[in-house]
Amino acid sequence: MILKNFNELKTYLDTPKDIVIIGHKNPDGDAVGATLGLKHYLDKKGHETQVLLPNEFPEFLRWIPGTETVYRFDRQNKQSVRSLKKSEIIFLLDFNALHRVGDDMQNTLEKYEHDFALIDHHQQPDDFTYMYSDTSMSSTCQMVYNFIEMMGDTAIIDADIATCLYTGIMTDTGSFRFRSTTSATHRIIADLIDKGAKNDKIHSNVYDANTYSRLLLLGQALTNLQIYPEYKTAFITLSQKEKDKFNYQKGDTEGIVNYALSLQGIIFAAIFIEDKEQGIIKISFRSKGTFSVNKFARNYFNGGGHDNAAGGRSNVSLGETIEKFKSLLPNYQKELMNSYEE
Repeated sequence: MILKNFNELKTYLDTPKDIVIIGHKNPDGDAVGATLGLKHYLDKKGHETQVLLPNEFPEFLRWIPGTETVYRFDRQNKQSVRSLKKSEIIFLLDFNALHRVGDDMQNTLEKYEHDFALIDHHQQPDDFTYMYSDTSMSSTCQMVYNFIEMMGDTAIIDADIATCLYTGIMTDTGSFRFRSTTSATHRIIADLIDKGAKNDKIHSNVYDANTYSRLLLLGQALTNLQIYPEYKTAFITLSQKEKDKFNYQKGDTEGIVNYALSLQGIIFAAIFIEDKEQGIIKISFRSKGTFSVNKFARNYFNGGGHDNAAGGRSNVSLGETIEKFKSLLPNYQKELMNSYEE
């Protein structure tokens, strides 16, 4: 764990400040929940806050308290830049380096004249003035809860804060099934429920919000599933044409990679999604046991993340990306076969 200049940050926040809170590009439940959870907390402490997200977030997260106040940097650029210029400090949540917000926003942030405060659980973070980094944590939302606790303020957590943080912990732990889910995670969840998080409603809002076209897209993805039992590996592909056929909306592919990982005997799973607009293949990796998809993504696919959940991208065609991926598997056969997972 890295805890850098925390006491100084605590003292700095003793008086009201103008604060911007930023999540990563293509924000997920943890990024949205963490940024808004921290916003609600800092608002209660008398600060002036604004959440900025680089681009659109999924429809199934739009019910989270405070989403209507968020500025999108790509669509509300003038408002976003104005907020940045008048802010006195920026909190960076759920990402470890400025490039994770996209080129345009990164260029703007690199010109920022004040300090950054990082709260994040991804590996190999860049260095910032204030840092709370812990790769063992289940989610950034769990870290925001811990941050509030370190500030001595858990008593002021209300239903809105609890709902935001519960959502991020739930989604980033795969509904509490990943190895990063600890007894401490469950104790925090229990406290969030006591403080007003409606666990059944939150779960339904996130996981029971499928559209008909999204289910058809899932069907296509499962049809494309390929299995390589000799490497305990399975992967899914989705082309741009297939996405267009089923009216793809942002967030529709969230969690699909876990279907590949759910297969008996599989410990390494991936999904490769063609994105014509960005000119890349977006990749999500998942694993069980000791096989690190963070290292795999960093070494070969311009990515990274956690040992059992990581992302990456490829700048060549979908077909070329798949061939590269398959060509790498023999190099890891022993490691994959010796994972402790069956």
